[in-house]
Amino acid sequence: MATATQERPPQWGITNPISMNGPSPKEEALTKSLMEELRRQNTFEDEDKIKNREVVLGRISALVKNFVYTVSKSRGMSDAVARASGGKIFTFGGYRLGVHGPGDDIDCLLVVPKHVSRDDFFTTFLPMLQETQGVTQVTGVPEAYVPIIGAKISGIELDFLCARLGLSSIPDDLELADDNLLKNLDERCVRSLGGSRVTDEILRLVPNVEVFRDALRCIKLWARRRAIYSNVTGFLGGVAWAMLVARICQLYPNQAAGAIVSRFFTIMHQWKWPQPVLLKPIGDGPLGVKVWNPKLYPQDRLHRMPIITPAYPCMCSTHNVSASTQEIMMQECKRAAEVVTRIFDEGAPWSELFEKHDFFSRYRYYIQVVAAADSSENLKKWSGTVESKLRQLVLKLEFVESLKLAHPYVKGFERVAHCINDEEVSEVAFNRISDAVVNRTQEEAAKEPGYRTVYTTTFYIGLAIAPKQAGAVGPQRLDITYPTNEFKRICKQWELFDVSVMDLHVTHIKNAQLPNWVFEDGVRPVPKASKRPKPTKTSPTAQSADLPNKKRRSSLTGSSAPVAPLAPQLMAIPPQVQAQVQTA
Repeated sequence: MATATQERPPQWGITNPISMNGPSPKEEALTKSLMEELRRQNTFEDEDKIKNREVVLGRISALVKNFVYTVSKSRGMSDAVARASGGKIFTFGGYRLGVHGPGDDIDCLLVVPKHVSRDDFFTTFLPMLQETQGVTQVTGVPEAYVPIIGAKISGIELDFLCARLGLSSIPDDLELADDNLLKNLDERCVRSLGGSRVTDEILRLVPNVEVFRDALRCIKLWARRRAIYSNVTGFLGGVAWAMLVARICQLYPNQAAGAIVSRFFTIMHQWKWPQPVLLKPIGDGPLGVKVWNPKLYPQDRLHRMPIITPAYPCMCSTHNVSASTQEIMMQECKRAAEVVTRIFDEGAPWSELFEKHDFFSRYRYYIQVVAAADSSENLKKWSGTVESKLRQLVLKLEFVESLKLAHPYVKGFERVAHCINDEEVSEVAFNRISDAVVNRTQEEAAKEPGYRTVYTTTFYIGLAIAPKQAGAVGPQRLDITYPTNEFKRICKQWELFDVSVMDLHVTHIKNAQLPNWVFEDGVRPVPKASKRPKPTKTSPTAQSADLPNKKRRSSLTGSSAPVAPLAPQLMAIPPQVQAQVQTA
């Protein structure tokens, strides 16, 4: 019989655990085989590369102190005071979480004292970075939503943010967990500090960091292989995936990584969105800034898959998710749940979970967006702007009645073309590149009087066409003039857009018109033999081979299609999870 002094299980997150059980022998064996598969998939770095990262970070740490010292001296401070001003670098994102792999970048935050400005970050730190040993590339974007400097040092890509605290010096033992450090900071500094504070809080809120890391490494690989790992295009970014995995770890605090992965897909593909995912109650803090609250802010009620950051000020990390990208992610989670069921019940290999996406063969029609510029530097800024606006194009396409969904691909394809006349330049800007241009070297092109190099980044959006409505007469047609023209207008409103050196073209193409270089190793897969049923009067829902027509509508009909019941072995979402949301 229970007594008043009976020990209760520890609570991780906003609800009690679903189960305190540890892994069964089968779950331990499957976890072991999962880790072996992750190593085969090359998700771990070798020791030499890990040490190289540590050496580079040590070099950057010394550079940050020198940067603060240099600026302090320029402000008229004595040598002793300037050296005592400190400066510290914090890592965040995948590297700080301990789930980075070969080729992944490192997100870094420079924390500086109050007399060092953001302008100093770009006018002093950036030139110092360019002179650092092993640096091959440095690019600053001071006008970004979160001002950033990107660099490549000894083969490692790094992104630098900067935050100025209201302190006269930054000690080596400084930690960022104290909310009071945010007092009197501007909005950009608060945003810059958010990445590091959120990452540290996630690690603090999981029961077993190693289990969390192993499970997250699996989920990251799966999301990348299935092309749903990208915050900017409307899917989930690294932090959002990490918070979802962390929540499952909280619900099963003693489980092994393999079991966490299984329960992740079981729960997430049935999650009752827009019910939010929270790692801890939303609390107030010392700033008069907005905290996510759908009861108070109407725009927060529009978030389709709210995953809320655990560090103050709590925000929705998934505001970019659209109806289309939500449906795609739910389809992928359902597929993954079925695969994991086969792994646990039928002995299927883990490699089946990581099969590559079929984006470039899934749809019959695509939208092709080509951003072009006269130099690699201009292209990087211009294509970054275009990519950040792709979500707006997807949202506008969702108003087209003939479309079921608009599926953006998660990255662009960069190309360099050496042209010898204006006609070739125009063709390249539309991504119509002849074999002569493809095979021409820069040395050959430079001999011609009309020589110009064109740099392009091409993005793709797959179009899922709705079936022809019953009783409809004539072929369907797709008119995307309004969405594409609005998208181009929005992009060209960018304050740094220069029509003389930048261009943007949006066209719709058929699957057969996709260039070979979008496919793995440049090899177009052989289509499966299948016969397309001919539409008849008795088959009104048969799809037409013609492009459908465009009509405006307010939204997609529902966020995702109903899913079939899973196998009995897959656990349904328990009441504890369904009732997760609590008023903070």
